[in-house]
Order: sequence, then C-alpha cells, then structure tokens
Amino acid sequence: MSLTAQVNAKMAGKRDQKLDQEAQEWIEAILGEKFPAMPYEDALKDGIILCKLMNKLQPGAIPKITTKGGGFALRENVSQFCNAAHKYGVPDNELFQTVDLFEKKNIPQVTMAIHALGRYAQKNGYQGPVLGVKLAEENKREFSEEQLRAGSAVIGLQAGYNKGANQSGIAFGTSRHM
Repeated sequence: MSLTAQVNAKMAGKRDQKLDQEAQEWIEAILGEKFPAMPYEDALKDGIILCKLMNKLQPGAIPKITTKGGGFALRENVSQFCNAAHKYGVPDNELFQTVDLFEKKNIPQVTMAIHALGRYAQKNGYQGPVLGVKLAEENKREFSEEQLRAGSAVIGLQAGYNKGANQSGIAFGTSRHM
C-alpha cells in the first residue's frame, strides 16, 4: 500500500459520521434551510453555507460572499469563514486550512471546527440552536483567612506523606549487569 493510500485510510478512520450529521443538523437549524442533495463535504466545499452560518451567528462578520466563479474565487469564502471564526473566538488549533475542505483532505478537522464554533456561539451568548457542550466559565472562589490557615496545616500527597508508605525497597526490573 502506498504512503498516500495509508494516509487516506488513516484520515477516513478518524471521520465520525455522527459528528458530521450533528454539525449538518445544527447548521440547517440556524440557517433555516436544508443542505443540497449531495454529501456533507460537497455542500460545504464552496464555503457559501459556512459564510451564511457565520453571518447568522455574528451579523456582518463576512460582508461579501462569493456565489459564482472558479475554484479560486470560492476558496476565498472558506478562508473568510476561518478568519471570521477566529475573530469570533475559535482557537487556531480547532480551525482548518482551506485545502482541508476544498480538496477534501481533512474533513474531520472541518467538522471539529464547526463543533468548536458551536461551543463558542454558546459562550458568546447566541440564543439559537446548540451544538456541543458549553465552555466552562470562571469559578472564582473567596476564602477567609481562617480557611486558608486550616488548609496550610494539611500535608498533601505530593509532599510525600501517605500514612507512612514510601517507595523505599521498590525495584523496577532487574539491575543492569556489566
């Protein structure tokens, strides 16, 4: 098996159709329209649906969506979506490259980016349909001086005390004979 075939097989193994379906249903619920009768990745390929989605979440995020033209012009939509998603709060490591979608090189990464966008939509106060779990928020706690003093008297397990147990006498494997 060639290296390319091995890489493609590994990428196909990462893909979860359930996650793709969840992302598609979320997009359809927000846009209020069904995907065209084609595979998920083909419907997203030109970036038009993604740009519409971003504009629903943050009106005016992508002012000009290219609807016709060659492949290069339509790739710009995907690039604009990624830039707008980054400005919306989605971290770079959860976004995808244009070629990942346009050339179908890494569709699981595209789906991961849509799920990340769903999480950040909740965090940014979007009140529409929900995708994924809500991101955790700060849980700041205030302790009294008495509570802080009581905590300083506790010896944690990291300090090496565990009711007299220690690691002396433990040998991992045999010693090296020279």
